[in-house]
Amino acid sequence: MPIFVFPDDPIWNEEADAVEFVVEIGEYQGRVFVTRRVMQGLVGHRPLPDEAVQQVCMNRQVFDRAVENRILDRALDPDANIHLTARDIARAAGRSGEFSQG
Repeated sequence: MPIFVFPDDPIWNEEADAVEFVVEIGEYQGRVFVTRRVMQGLVGHRPLPDEAVQQVCMNRQVFDRAVENRILDRALDPDANIHLTARDIARAAGRSGEFSQG
């Protein structure tokens, strides 16, 4: 049984201007945010909401690994959620450059 569970598909959160998805660890449930600005750095242009969600879906393993790294490092945000940075994603993608722009 996996330690980390990502039960829902990513959605666009207009208020946060970010892709959002949920992570569960036992009783804990937190939200993960990837802002449009972070996505812009990854894809090389300011993505529309649908494109940003699509990029997260296409690269879900990388984003999930970035979340797992942050949790294992106990690097939660003060609100107990996670706001991924470009550095988090690059670390998760590793040197192999796993991130796919489609």
